Amino acid sequence: MFIFIVGVNFIPAKVFCNQEIVLFGDSLMSGYGLDEEFHLSTVLQKSLKEKGFNVKILNASVSGDTTSGGLNRLSWLLEGKKIDIVILCLGANDMLRGISPSLVRKNLSQILKILTEKKITVLLAGMVSQESFGEKYKNEFDKIYPELAKKYKVSFLPFLLDGVALNPELNLTDGKHPNPKGVNLISKNLEKKLIKLLNN
Repeated sequence: MFIFIVGVNFIPAKVFCNQEIVLFGDSLMSGYGLDEEFHLSTVLQKSLKEKGFNVKILNASVSGDTTSGGLNRLSWLLEGKKIDIVILCLGANDMLRGISPSLVRKNLSQILKILTEKKITVLLAGMVSQESFGEKYKNEFDKIYPELAKKYKVSFLPFLLDGVALNPELNLTDGKHPNPKGVNLISKNLEKKLIKLLNN
């Protein structure tokens, strides 16, 4: 006996899976100074859902956080949670305080080590240093992110604020944090990397 099923579209099982994505950073990703509807987590989740991705984005970014602070709270973040992807962007506050690039590297390396050992996919978003601490500091700081991305073989966005930094039209009046337009651009830049990870 033959059974014919007509009019049924077979969709890969992964389409039905809810992918949990975590933003793990500082005020640049936390939604500093903005209503929740303009937070990066809200904007990015909405855009991905509109494209058919079943995702939930958790905003675990903390304003003022450093790489040391991020490392200290990582175990709390991971405890009892099933996380598929972490978007990691820490180091801006370390740089603004002139913290040694070697310490920034050590902390980020440890965070990446823990995440990769737990089989969590990582999108590392880099930062670049201002020049107020000198050329040597900037050179040492700026090479941290591409080198760690290569070492841990993770997806990499060279600069979280690409196209946003120093543009008054895309930042709040403090000149440091993205406004809704800036968040939209950051979301689009991250989305290009995320879609590749979600399709794997």
